[in-house]
Formats: sequence, C-alpha cells, structure tokens
Amino acid sequence: EGAFTGAIKGGKAGLFELAHQGTIFLDEVSEIPLKLQGRLLRVLQEREIMRVGDDRIIPVDVRVISATNRDLKQLAAANEFRRDLLYRLDVLHVQVPSLRDRREDIPLLLEHFFLLYNRKFHKSIGKVSPLAEKLLMEYEWPGNIRELRNVCEQLAVLVESDTIEKEDVLRVIALYPRPDTEVAGKTSAANSSVTVPPDAA
Repeated sequence: EGAFTGAIKGGKAGLFELAHQGTIFLDEVSEIPLKLQGRLLRVLQEREIMRVGDDRIIPVDVRVISATNRDLKQLAAANEFRRDLLYRLDVLHVQVPSLRDRREDIPLLLEHFFLLYNRKFHKSIGKVSPLAEKLLMEYEWPGNIRELRNVCEQLAVLVESDTIEKEDVLRVIALYPRPDTEVAGKTSAANSSVTVPPDAA
C-alpha cells in the first residue's frame, strides 16, 4: 500500500507468488529488459521474492517454462541477454519446428480452429476443398501457428457456406505481404522452450 499510485491496501500477490508450488510460463523471454533479467535471475537462484514496496522476503518454489523465437546464445554473445540467466534457464531445451517444417499437422490444426470458430461465430464450416487445402499446405506460414489461426478466423468470418474453397483462401492470404527471404527466415524461427525443475540447483 502506497508503493505506487493505485496500489491496493494490503498489497497484491505477484505472478511468482501466485505460482508457488506450481508452474509459471514466461513467453518471449528474450524481450525482457536487461535490468529485469537480473531480478529474474535472483528469483531463480534464491527462490525468494519481495513485493513492490514491501520489506518482507517470501520464499517461492516455482517451475519455470520459458519460450522465445530468437537464439538466446546469439543474443548473449551480443550482450543483449544475460549469460548467467541463459545458463539458469536452459536446463531442458525443447526445439519446436516451424509450421512449414511439419505441414502434416496443418489438416488437424484446420479442423481444430474451424471447430473453435464455428462455435464462436455460429457457423457450420465442416470441409476444406482439396484445392483450398493444397494452397494452405503449400503456403510458407512465416507467422507460424498464430498466422494459421488468424487465417482460419478470417475465413470463418467471411465464408457463408459450409466449405472453404480455393478462392476463399486466396482472398485471405492475398492480404498478407510476401516477406523477402531474409525477413521470412527471421520471423519463422522455431520456438524453443526451456524448463527449470523446482529442485534444480
């Protein structure tokens, strides 16, 4: 209370405190500012936190899963990411291939997303024509799963019939600018996740 404007009486539990004896997911961990990286490292090493404006140490036991689409080792070499934090996070490394490297997943993802958006928009899309599916399978998907989901949402909004046709896909995908090779390579980097077990040293 009083630590900053609008601070509630009695304080408020932060994310690590709420995740005590559970798991916290840090997405886009590469984008954390260097100053905050130092604080995160201290939490991971000491397993202790302090609320803003408080003077009481709170022990926490948290499993951390983090994700990024950038190469943390390259960032560390360029002094844009703390090496000590990298070593603390990189206990178990999981490389998730980009969508274009696992195209066999696309039909299942289409089915999942159209079921989702059928419910949301009260539609009855139940089929993707062979030519439409071929286009979706051959597209490079520089935006990975997020782009596929967005395309499915747009199709669900625009298409009035129960079948997605080639023309529908062309209309939606044409809205996306074609990235050049360099940009596509950067934006399609595979996501990677790292886990810190609760009892890691």
